[in-house]
Amino acid sequence: MIEIAKQAALSAATILMENFRKITADHIRVKSKNDFLTHVDESSEHEIIRILHQAFPDHAILAEESGLKDISGEYRWIIDPLDGTKTYISGIPVFSISIALQFKKQVILGVVYDPLHQELFSAERNKGACLNGQTIQVSQTGHLEDCLFATGFPFKFKSFLPAYMDCFEDLFRHITSARRMGSAAIDLAYVAAGRFEAFWELGLNPWDCAAGSLLVEEAGGTVTDFWGHEHFLENSYIVASNGRIHAPALAIIQKHFPGYKKVE
Repeated sequence: MIEIAKQAALSAATILMENFRKITADHIRVKSKNDFLTHVDESSEHEIIRILHQAFPDHAILAEESGLKDISGEYRWIIDPLDGTKTYISGIPVFSISIALQFKKQVILGVVYDPLHQELFSAERNKGACLNGQTIQVSQTGHLEDCLFATGFPFKFKSFLPAYMDCFEDLFRHITSARRMGSAAIDLAYVAAGRFEAFWELGLNPWDCAAGSLLVEEAGGTVTDFWGHEHFLENSYIVASNGRIHAPALAIIQKHFPGYKKVE
């Protein structure tokens, strides 16, 4: 299954690369406020679904652009055909493809591919995480003041901005620095590879973080929601870290997000 997922990601990446920096205003559609779609997203998704469906015709598929298909069965693929559409449209070289597989609602494999840098991250549950076939591990940094965090702004949910900005400022005062890449899948892959110590965001969908969260876990890290529970795929709040600084990071975040509030 992992090899088919890799094949699907690599094949779809050809479509992304053929069209990169060739997108014009005529190619862009607005799905909702601050959320965009191009024919490249759709073509990439169709290619991934074609390959997965050919190999596993009985598996369900949850894809960003086409929704849920074939809902019966215990296996479900979760697909983001172009994570970082806005950066892609703008010609910024930060975007990825994310493919995950659930079995009985547990993610059992994940693939994140950065085609520009030809970095293929993959993980299978209880088998570790890899980058281009080489084992990766999370950072061993144990103090917040030595940490580089990644985050993403709640650009579709601006009612959360006051709490988010207060939280960002509080965290930023405790760490070395922070980055906003524009692709949650890449952020999570970088935590798994030890490039970031942590990543946190709210308002994500399952296809944004299903594959990347398994990468972090299999690389030795920790992934929870803002309150330390394993509900991040359902409630849209995610904190992924090397594990060593997870508790102090959560303590700061929870000061600004003391309880669950539906992201909408």
